[in-house]
Amino acid sequence: MRILLSAAALATIAIPAQAEPWVAGWTASPIKPNAEQVLADAQYRDATLRQIVRVTIGGRAVRVRFSNRFGATPLRIAGASVALATGPAAASIRAGSDRPLRFGGRAMVEIPAGADYWSDPVALPVTALADLAISTRFADLPQQQTGHPGARTRSWIAPGDRLSDAAFADAVPVERWFQIAAVEVDAAPAARAIVALGDSITDGFGVKDGRHQRWTDGLARRLSANRATRDVAVLNHGIGGNCLLVECLGPNALSRFDGDVLSQPGARYLILLEGINDLGGLAREKPATDEERRAHVARMIAGYAQIVARARAKGLKVIGGTVMPFMGNDYYHPDAAAEASRQAVNAWIRTPGHFDAVIDFDRIVRDPAQPDRLLPAYDSGDHLHPSMAGYQAMADAVPLTLFAK
Repeated sequence: MRILLSAAALATIAIPAQAEPWVAGWTASPIKPNAEQVLADAQYRDATLRQIVRVTIGGRAVRVRFSNRFGATPLRIAGASVALATGPAAASIRAGSDRPLRFGGRAMVEIPAGADYWSDPVALPVTALADLAISTRFADLPQQQTGHPGARTRSWIAPGDRLSDAAFADAVPVERWFQIAAVEVDAAPAARAIVALGDSITDGFGVKDGRHQRWTDGLARRLSANRATRDVAVLNHGIGGNCLLVECLGPNALSRFDGDVLSQPGARYLILLEGINDLGGLAREKPATDEERRAHVARMIAGYAQIVARARAKGLKVIGGTVMPFMGNDYYHPDAAAEASRQAVNAWIRTPGHFDAVIDFDRIVRDPAQPDRLLPAYDSGDHLHPSMAGYQAMADAVPLTLFAK
């Protein structure tokens, strides 16, 4: 059966205006959340979800990328808006800053299963490190939601249609992101972005309540304060528990590379800090032989080489981060053989030519007296994740000259 649209109906389908250059200013890696990490029917029905994100560069206009990447059925949005939040993790927005989001000129949109979907651009001047509020009313969520559990900030849910409500006074907090993947900014011509691809150390394990203490947050502040790099965005693509090669938590780094790295407008640099879960997971359940360890290290190195080659093919500068110490961790209980594997991986990362540059995070955070362990001041207590001081030390260790034009 042929479906014919009238001229009047066709006229309502708008083509989003083009503005250059669009650069991603905030992103998160979509994953398939578990049953405790999704929005329940009672939470989203006849309610408004307000999600708080921080853009890392400024611009004249924004557009929001919604994601149904893991959905098995369509995601239906009844309405959405974007505004300037009054502060980190705040439910309220600045009066007069809210802008309705449209999708091809319409307030409602149906996003197919497996797809991402841009909103139309809206004029909303933003500055670097500004907190934005993305408010959404869902008509229907898909079978299998898409989200990012490691938001490290508060989002808010309030009853009713509250898209333009500045106060959001009776909202309930939730520390996750749902069905959003990016905010892109109509930025200055020199704008460009760094993608930080990693695991929970990049995702910011231990950071709370919108304090923005991940190492990528500290890097974004340094870049913004430096004249030569103030137009460089930092895009955090860490996933807690993620692996380079296998499905630990979230898609492995190789399988998510195109969606998380190459699809980001303005991406010019990649910082890769992955591998600690691969190294720890090999012998977590049962001992590994020397041959199994050698083969595992060889597979990891081949995985790094694949990412480097694919990034270089798209013109990205690829920066390797050395794998940090985790001796003493109770979850992985590493031994001398695991430490030898870590040293072998790091030796490859440090070898000139394998990456375009190296950030030696291992050297920055290790204890000089016990190099297989984190420095106590930089240890969160689990002997794997950095403390807040450790994250700041990582941020301070990144040479800004890597990103200067």
